[in-house]
Amino acid sequence: MILFFYNLALLAALVAGAPWWLWRMATTQKYREGLAARLGRVPSALAGLGGERPLIWLHAVSVGEVLAITRLVKTLDAELPEFFVAISTTTRTGQELARERFGANRVFYCPLDLPWAVHAYLKALNPRLLILAETEFWPNLLSGCFRRGIPVAVVNARISDRSWPRYRLLRGLWKPLLGHVSRVLAQSETDAGRLKAIGCLPERLTVTGNLKFDVRVARETDATRQLRALAPDLRLVVAGSTLEGEESALLEAWPRLLEADPQLAMVLAPRHPERFAAVAALLEKSGAAWIKRTAWLTQRENAPRPLRPGQIVLLDTMGELASVYSLAAVAFVGGSLIPAGGHNPLEPAQFGVPIVKGPHYANFRAITNDLLAHHAVHIAAKEELAAALIELLRDRTASTAMGARARRVFASQAGATERTVRALQDLLVKGGQTA
Repeated sequence: MILFFYNLALLAALVAGAPWWLWRMATTQKYREGLAARLGRVPSALAGLGGERPLIWLHAVSVGEVLAITRLVKTLDAELPEFFVAISTTTRTGQELARERFGANRVFYCPLDLPWAVHAYLKALNPRLLILAETEFWPNLLSGCFRRGIPVAVVNARISDRSWPRYRLLRGLWKPLLGHVSRVLAQSETDAGRLKAIGCLPERLTVTGNLKFDVRVARETDATRQLRALAPDLRLVVAGSTLEGEESALLEAWPRLLEADPQLAMVLAPRHPERFAAVAALLEKSGAAWIKRTAWLTQRENAPRPLRPGQIVLLDTMGELASVYSLAAVAFVGGSLIPAGGHNPLEPAQFGVPIVKGPHYANFRAITNDLLAHHAVHIAAKEELAAALIELLRDRTASTAMGARARRVFASQAGATERTVRALQDLLVKGGQTA
C-alpha cells in the first residue's frame, strides 16, 4: 500500500514538473544524456553483460561515491573472479569518472525509480546481488529486488546530519522496505543507530568503517607531473572541490597570502565541471594571473611556460585533483565555507598535507572530528581563512607536523574495504535474507 502511494506521488511530481524538465532537456545537454536509458530502454550493450558469469550490480550516485568504491570494485574483481561487477551512476560526472576508472563496458546510467524502468533493468541484468553505496534507497528498486529474491546490501552506509530529519520523518515509508535489506554495512556507530531507527534490522547491521579511508591515489596524473615540472621552486596552495562563493573568498585572501609568501602559486579546482566557465570569468575579472589546466593540453607546438609566483591554475579537468593534492604546501577542502556539508579531507590527508576547512562539514563529520581530535585539520570561517592559511604557510615545522598527524589518522582507519568484501562474500554464499 505504501508503495502504491509512493508511485502515485512520484507520478504526480513527474506530471507537475514536466514543463521544467522539458525546458531543461531542450536547453542543457546533461539533462538529455542517457535519458532513454533512465526511462527504461535498456542499452543493447547491457544484454548479456558479464557473459557466462553471474552479475553483481553496484550503484554509486556521483563522483564522491565512485571515488569511495574504487578500491572496493578492484578488490571484488580480484576476490570474486567468478562474478562480473557492473556499476551504475546517476550523474553525468559520476558516469564519466566511473568509465575512466572501471571501463566503459560495464558502466551504465541507473534507471529512474519508475516501476517499468526498474523492471526492465532487473530483467536484463538478472543480478545475483545489488550493492548500494551509502544510502541510495529507492523504493521501486528495492521492492523489485525483494520480489525476485535478489539480496540487497548497502555499503559505506550513512545518514548525514542534513538528511537525518527527512529520513526520520519518512520512517513509515522506509521501515517496511529496509527490514528486507540483507546486509547494511555502516560507516560509524552514529550511522548504525540512525539506520536502525528507520527500519534496518540490528542483526543484519554491522559497522565496517568508511571506505574512503581506503581510497589511495593509484597513479600520478599528467596534471601533477606538469605542475611539478612547471613550478619546481614554488609552493602550492591547492583549493579543491570548491563551490560558488568559495572561489571569491580565496581570491580575496590571495594578496595577503602572497605578502606572507611571495613564492606561492595556487591550484583552484571547482567541484562541478559546469562551473568551470563561471570560475574562469571570475578569475579574469579578479586581475590575477591565471591559466587553465586544459591550456597545457592544447599547446602542441610550444612547451607550457613555467608558472610564475602568484599565478593561479584553474584545474578544469576531472579525476586529477586527488593526485594534485600531493604537491600542496597546504590544502583547502571546499564545500565547507558555505552550508553545503563539505567534501572529503582524506584526499590531502593521505599525502601528509596540512588541511584547512570551513565550519560546514556535516557530510564528513566523523572523519573531520577524528582529524580534529588529533589536531590534524584547521577549521576556519570565511573571515579567518587567510589567517589560517598564512599561519600554516609561515610555520613550516607546525604544518609538517599537522600533515604527519593527518596521514596517521588516514592510515589508522584503513581496513573497511576488506571488512566489506568479507561481508559481501558471506552474503553471496548464504544467498541473502530478504524475507
